[in-house]
Amino acid sequence: MNDDRHSRFPDAHSDRSRAEHVQQTPQSASPAYKLAFADEDFLCRDELRPVRLQLELLKPQLILDEQGIESTIVMFGGARIPSPANKESARTQTLADLSHFYDEAREFARMMTETSMANGGHKNVIVTGGGPGVMEAGNRGALDAGGKSVGLSIVLPHEQAPNEFVTPELSLNFHYFAIRKMHFLMRAAAITVFPGGFGTLDELFESLTLIQTGRMERVPFILFGRAFWEKIINWEALADAGTISEQDLDLFRFVETAEEAAEIIHNWSPAPARDSLPGREQ
Repeated sequence: MNDDRHSRFPDAHSDRSRAEHVQQTPQSASPAYKLAFADEDFLCRDELRPVRLQLELLKPQLILDEQGIESTIVMFGGARIPSPANKESARTQTLADLSHFYDEAREFARMMTETSMANGGHKNVIVTGGGPGVMEAGNRGALDAGGKSVGLSIVLPHEQAPNEFVTPELSLNFHYFAIRKMHFLMRAAAITVFPGGFGTLDELFESLTLIQTGRMERVPFILFGRAFWEKIINWEALADAGTISEQDLDLFRFVETAEEAAEIIHNWSPAPARDSLPGREQ
């Protein structure tokens, strides 16, 4: 990260180094003597959670700004979906049958990245969750096109390293799910959702809720695999029950192929955020 300073005061790096090299005495060896910003035990205290939230929002923001990332194409999807070459290792037949979406995700990312690079490479950059499955396919497709892609990883009990196709300088790691979601959506020019599990559903519904309620501008919202999504979610039943409005079903589109998704994005006309919530007018 850049550290362009315009100050006559000593920089933090220099003071940290000086403090670490003072003469060792009972006083200087005490944890109380550590500079606050260099004291990991202090920064990890429960009382410092508000500061950590700010830091986790700010560090990726600065990195993405410095890398010139102006807008992104979000790719959500299951970590367990294998590539077609590895579908025999899938835990279930359904996962094996869904493996073709790995190739669709890879092709979609390649197409989007080629278009992005033709326009300078700063807009519509692919961003995934940095893991395996559909996420790997997205980062891999961007690399196929010779472009960059972002990976927003999250620390989990079964944590694995980011997939090998994420651009290293754009491989970011998070402690807070909420801040990670903000970074997925703050620059989003389009949102694509491939078949997945709880994590994918969480990302789908939180993103869709922000658009539904007018908290986020409308962007292309694309679900790959109509059969999958209509099997696990009864969208029409929600509308029939009145818990959502009929207009809410127009907030997203189903596609089967990378080409269909690319066409929707390329032909999209900018749409403002909603200023009212259909079905809840007073």
